[in-house]
Amino acid sequence: MIPSTFDYKRPGTLAEAIQLIKDDPGAKLLAGGHSLIPAMKLRLNASPTLVDISRLSELNFIRDKGKFIGIGAGATHGAIATHKTITSKVPLLAHAAELIGDVQVRNVGTIGGSIAHADPAADWPAVLIAADATVEVNGAFGERNIPATDFFKGFFYTALGEGEIITEVKVPEPDAATLRCAYEKFAQPASRFALAACAVQMSLVDGKCTNVRVAFNGIGSFSYRATAVEAALEGQAPSEDAINLAASRACDNADMVLSDNFASEDYRRHLASVVCRRALNKALA
Repeated sequence: MIPSTFDYKRPGTLAEAIQLIKDDPGAKLLAGGHSLIPAMKLRLNASPTLVDISRLSELNFIRDKGKFIGIGAGATHGAIATHKTITSKVPLLAHAAELIGDVQVRNVGTIGGSIAHADPAADWPAVLIAADATVEVNGAFGERNIPATDFFKGFFYTALGEGEIITEVKVPEPDAATLRCAYEKFAQPASRFALAACAVQMSLVDGKCTNVRVAFNGIGSFSYRATAVEAALEGQAPSEDAINLAASRACDNADMVLSDNFASEDYRRHLASVVCRRALNKALA
């Protein structure tokens, strides 16, 4: 449980961090470290250089920017769970943040580190997809914005380019008067990662579901938007039959369904429909 030798660098600015990883393509960014450090101790990851960005104030913020909420990549899960702007304006994110790991994890782990790692069982990917968020990244070749739906590409694989750093997550501010949202997770009890989890955000207008967005964690090799569930519910009154039909299509968009020592493929398919139905019922209660 001892990592291989590495250099440690702690930049004082974002620009300095970008330059460091440009100069050393093998360098790894360190934020909360909950995924990187264990991997290094197990020698599953051996980086020659760690660039510690955990203390960059440029990346640690939560701001109301009018039409959207800006969350710095260095904001911790705990800060997101309790921040008044998040709880009042984008409550889906607060609900999800409360369910991440334990107190220690929530107080140190960061949203940017989590989505860069892109564990298929992590909580943020599906939540950001359901919330229609955008991920802002910066690097040696400038800044770009990537919709969350396009950011998660595969098993621990994202749209981040070489030398790029996640700087901000931008979440559109929904209409509070019509907003309905929920995050439901069936967690592995030791790690608290999702065996199956469903994020839901929609509007309820004149008794009908509109702008339905549903996404899943823990089911496939990466988080996905469940457009089949959305289509089954869009424009429908939130009846028991409509919700059950929508939930039955939970795995229609999965590229594959995982099977491991925690849950078989059949069990995960069952869990997907269960957490979907629970999330829809909670959102529409």
